[in-house]
Amino acid sequence: MKTKKIILLATACDSTTIIFNHLKDDYCIEKVIIEQKEGIRLFLKRRVKKLGVLKVAGQLGFMILLAKPIAFLSKKRIRNIIDDNGLSTQAIPEERIKQVISVNSNEVIAYLKAAAPDLVLLSGTRIVSKKVLTAVGCRFINIHAGITPKYRGVHGAYWALANQDPMHCGVTVHFVDPGIDTGDVLYQEQITPEKKDNFATYPYLQLVKGVGGLKRCITAYFEGTLMSQRTTGPSYLWYHPSFFQYLYSYFLKRIK
Repeated sequence: MKTKKIILLATACDSTTIIFNHLKDDYCIEKVIIEQKEGIRLFLKRRVKKLGVLKVAGQLGFMILLAKPIAFLSKKRIRNIIDDNGLSTQAIPEERIKQVISVNSNEVIAYLKAAAPDLVLLSGTRIVSKKVLTAVGCRFINIHAGITPKYRGVHGAYWALANQDPMHCGVTVHFVDPGIDTGDVLYQEQITPEKKDNFATYPYLQLVKGVGGLKRCITAYFEGTLMSQRTTGPSYLWYHPSFFQYLYSYFLKRIK
């Protein structure tokens, strides 16, 4: 598999380093292209246009007043999940990283065309444009933190639990198309959070299952045996919970 060239389009986060370290010994990860995070003003402007001022204000309240403290208090549990499952957050070597403004930039398109990868992986990027997806002849694969198509968007495990739908609390590996988490499914698996888990730790439990599934999918892809399945059933796009949505689920359903 070392003869096959893989490029990882990503953001700077734990998921990216975990994916890189989990794959680097078995596959040729030629380059990790890291895009800058979207500016907060642009993010809020785009989100307000889509969801409205009140809903976005509630989401912002959650992110600042609840999500950050939850993440801080969950550092030990997150570290345990990573270590207990043999994952690594060792820094990616600088020479393997290429910094860009956006994965949808002309710079990235030119780089992909010149590199001619055999496979492109995604980790935490913004929606990849059709122009990028068609720039090279290989497929793009993503780990999504939710069971599609019912839990597209963000925080799929949290929303499944908040909706009292544990059967759909899990992770999906899928081909990438121009939609939002609408690509054909390659692998899905449930997770079973413990009482000590919460909004901040669910994604790490999903990643544990996701990187294992991703590895199997990559091997099957290069062997020509990878099977995909069209998404069927109810399809919903989820965003961050608002401050009061989270408190409602916490106090009435004990979902953290």
